[in-house]
Amino acid sequence: MKIHRTNIQVNDLIFDCRVAGNNNHPLVILLHGWPESAFMWVNVMQDIAKLGFYCVAPNLRGYSSGALLKGKKHYTIDKLSEDVKNISKAIGKQNFHLIGHDWGAVIGWKVVHDHSELILSWTALSVPHIQAFGYAIKNDPIQKKKSRYIKHFQTPFLPEMKLRKNDFEMLRKLWKYSSKEEVEDYLSIFKNKAALTASINYYRANARVFADGLIGDITVPTLFIWGEHDVAIGAVGVERGHQYMKGYYRFVKLDAGHWLIQTKYSHVKEEICNHLLKFKA
Repeated sequence: MKIHRTNIQVNDLIFDCRVAGNNNHPLVILLHGWPESAFMWVNVMQDIAKLGFYCVAPNLRGYSSGALLKGKKHYTIDKLSEDVKNISKAIGKQNFHLIGHDWGAVIGWKVVHDHSELILSWTALSVPHIQAFGYAIKNDPIQKKKSRYIKHFQTPFLPEMKLRKNDFEMLRKLWKYSSKEEVEDYLSIFKNKAALTASINYYRANARVFADGLIGDITVPTLFIWGEHDVAIGAVGVERGHQYMKGYYRFVKLDAGHWLIQTKYSHVKEEICNHLLKFKA
């Protein structure tokens, strides 16, 4: 199934999106995390589209050149989640399936909590329910250690300087499981200084989200996949998150780290496909 690129306009913002499938089929929106882009989804989009779904993966606010705004105030969780709702509206779909990894999962939890009437199914990769994650950051010593980088990111300018050092050496280490083409796509975004700062502004604008969570029970059908060796996400937030699941819920723990799509593709793809088919509109 061929992937093509298109622009989707939402008010004054234009999102660079990768698309696969027939737009008459049920919509699946896929949200990437940091430090990645919509490219991370290309393989799974092709497999999902073959099952009769229309897949749209946007480069999120700050990652799309047409949605690149200056100032952390533009990257609050409320604005990021509204982007998702508005993208589906621009496509002309009343309901959609949602998949998110890392920051895409953080945004997704907010979307499915605030707009449950729009969501056919929800798949979160790596990041648990953000109320539970916030609790873990405040109270669990292991999670506090894993999340120290979030505090470091609050400093102006310095994080960007460190990330650009030695031709993005720090980021390249995170991308060690990614293909050469994938890394080139990521660098095409992060070499733009404004885009790199925008991506860090997700952390700067949402300190309260990580501290307090700000959402409650989840009623939409949910699949949550977590790697038990995740360098950024510990077990306390994961286990505490189960209590908020009030509808269909499937939890899958893998012998894996954070980069689930790159390292456990077959298993993750199978789980995602089964979940989508179970709740296909």
